[in-house]
This record gives sequence, C-alpha cells and structure tokens, in this order.
Amino acid sequence: MKPADSGTGAHATDGHAVGTRALLDSFTIGDPDEILPLGAMFGGLGKRSFGMLVFIAILPAFLPIPGVGGASGLLVVLLGLQLMVGLPTPWLPGFVARRGPTRETVSRFRDRISPWLARLERVSRPRAPALLERRLSNLVSGLLLVALGLLLCLPIPFTNYVFGVLLLLFALALLERDGYLMGAAWVAGTAAVVFFSLVSGQLATAVAHWIHG
Repeated sequence: MKPADSGTGAHATDGHAVGTRALLDSFTIGDPDEILPLGAMFGGLGKRSFGMLVFIAILPAFLPIPGVGGASGLLVVLLGLQLMVGLPTPWLPGFVARRGPTRETVSRFRDRISPWLARLERVSRPRAPALLERRLSNLVSGLLLVALGLLLCLPIPFTNYVFGVLLLLFALALLERDGYLMGAAWVAGTAAVVFFSLVSGQLATAVAHWIHG
C-alpha cells in the first residue's frame, strides 16, 4: 500500500459543487490498495470538511475493521470539540492526518450506505443556513457529536450501526449544507444520547451490584 497523492479525491474536484456521492466516487478511482490520507481527503472542501471527516469516522460502524472502533469514536469527539470552539475547518494531528482508509474500503463503504445515501440525497439540499453557520448552531452540533463519539467508544452491544446511522445524518447535513437535515439530526441525536446514557448507566449499576454481591 502507498499513500495517495495530495492531488487526488476532493482536490481533483470543486468541493463546493460536487454532491456527496460524487465525492465518495472520486475517492474510489485508482489503485484499490492505495491509502487515502485523512489530511488530503478534506482539502478544498471548506465548511464541508467536517462532514467528510465524520463520514470517514463512521466507516467501522458499517464495515468490519478490527481494532479501530474506539479510534473512530475519538475522531468524532475531536471534530465535535472543534465545532464547539468555532474552527472554520477541521484540524488533525500530523500522525492522524497521514493515516486513512484504502480506496477499496471507501468503495465498500459507499456501496454499503448507498440505499441510505440515495434516500437522503433526494431530499437534502443547501437551505436554512442559520442551523449550520451560527455560533449556537455549531455549539449544539459539536456537543452532540462529542456525546455520540463518546458513546461510540463504549462497548455497548449492537449499537455501532445505530450510532453510524445517526452520524450519517450529521455528515450529510454538513456536506450538503442542509439546515433542516441538521435539525433532524439534532432531534435524533439527543434522543439517542439520552436513551443510551440511561441504558449504559443502568448496566453499569447492575454490574457493580453483581461484583459487590
């Protein structure tokens, strides 16, 4: 495997004019074993960069990639924190920016989420910018990404796919600049955070009682 050139993928297209599926398609062209560095994948996307990185972060929720589930959740947390503090584009540490999925992995991911993506793309379009660009909006989105990322890190059985679908809403809303879709993601994300926080808390209490007899 070799790292992809920085001129591939999003750099080869106008990041503000290309749809989400077309962006994913552009990353699959070339040697299937070629590594796509995260730092190159969001270059040129501007405000849409957060959405692309959330997309990449949820890869393990849809594909069996051993050992990276926790790292995936931590990447979502990092992106959420950056939204909360108001960064215009994401920042990644060098050792993270140099790593990434292969073109084959992105292709499999695209094929796996294609049914969801097709439905969402039919109804999503740039609108309601106040739900995406205001300081309070970024604070809410970032806070929910942090919460969902932390839950994704926890070993809660059978939840990776659920969190993956929820984060897919956030990713597409950020990529398509769709404020209404972001509003729907807020509602679904809040409900999930409340529900799974209660469930995980109850499980932790039950385990503690069992351990202490």
